[in-house]
Amino acid sequence: MQNRKQRLVILERSSGVLLHPTSLPGGRLGEEAYRFVDWLAAAGQSWWQILPLGPPDEHGSPYRARSAFAGWTGLLAEPRAPVSVDEADEFVARHPFWIGDWAAFEGRGAVAGQVRFEREWSALRRYAAKRGVRIFGDLTIYVSDAGADVAARPELFDETLLAGAPPDDFSRTGQLWGNPTYRWGVARAEGWRWWIERFRRTFELVDLTRIDHFRGFVSYWAVRAGAKTAKGGRWLRGPGAELFEAARHELGELPLVAEDLGAITPAVIALRDRLGLPGMVVLQFAFGAPRSSPHRLENHPENAVVYTGTHDHDTALGWWRSLPARVRPSSGLDYRDPARSLVELALSSRARLAIVPAQDLLGLGGEARLNTPGREAGNWKWRLRRGQLTDELAARLREATAAARRI
Repeated sequence: MQNRKQRLVILERSSGVLLHPTSLPGGRLGEEAYRFVDWLAAAGQSWWQILPLGPPDEHGSPYRARSAFAGWTGLLAEPRAPVSVDEADEFVARHPFWIGDWAAFEGRGAVAGQVRFEREWSALRRYAAKRGVRIFGDLTIYVSDAGADVAARPELFDETLLAGAPPDDFSRTGQLWGNPTYRWGVARAEGWRWWIERFRRTFELVDLTRIDHFRGFVSYWAVRAGAKTAKGGRWLRGPGAELFEAARHELGELPLVAEDLGAITPAVIALRDRLGLPGMVVLQFAFGAPRSSPHRLENHPENAVVYTGTHDHDTALGWWRSLPARVRPSSGLDYRDPARSLVELALSSRARLAIVPAQDLLGLGGEARLNTPGREAGNWKWRLRRGQLTDELAARLREATAAARRI
């Protein structure tokens, strides 16, 4: 029965809000997180989408976390809450695959920190579930080159080939992310154990998860270590369906959403559809796009998640202000409140799940943008102010959600 529920989790016509816990007032769990859950319930929302929960890098990026398994104790409302020996032992017994590696890497207090994280996060999830709100997480494809995973299992990673993206219209030299790529042959020989355990851990923490850079499982852009740009990289073959089928065999149906943005090939679409995974469409990409673009409202499939924009994009208002004057009239958006207009367009989509960043609900400009890819400094800093999400806004969103026949 559990597997059937997982298979149907995305099939309800529903909606939610994207807000990472670091963007809560105070940047932590605790009272403000519970307030936000209450607001989501009052607004008629079924999902709270977050970013990866692992310990971020020195710039605050959760996409270069120091562990693919550990939760970030910097989110804790009570970071010094007592932990008994029995609690620590019980946690270690339930997480034998990774907790020793994390403790060896992080040092004293690592196990207790994870017990505290599980305690706070699990209590919040239970509260959210009672209010009809589920958690939509995010799983990065790559890990940090300076994290616990590479230190503990170096045989799985190729530090001579770094991950990135090829040159395109947005970057003449491509993107050099710097993460080590995978030795997929080694992972296959080990029965995909590291990946299966990573999925298992992820599904302990969230109800549904976006898997970042899904196209990298078909083919990925690899750049020789030491290169100054990604321009000289090459495409290499990924593991394809084999990895996912192995995980499905052990864990049951996988509650995943494929992040299939960017230069997507027919092979990527074929893998997504073979696995039965929803993809993503972004309304900011729809205007001025070719008629065949999957991001145009009329082309949205049902088995998809629609966004006004993601954490990597400007806010709806910031995006609108950057549009060429010739494009604005053809958008059909309301000049007086383009952010609200784009939100209502997302809710009207055929896609079964609609996700809206909190900044777009508030109609904030580019100053509230969370992340600009390729820029190290200045990201991941935006936070809500207490009281910014009002009862009036909740009522308006509930009304718009009901009008779009979302639950």
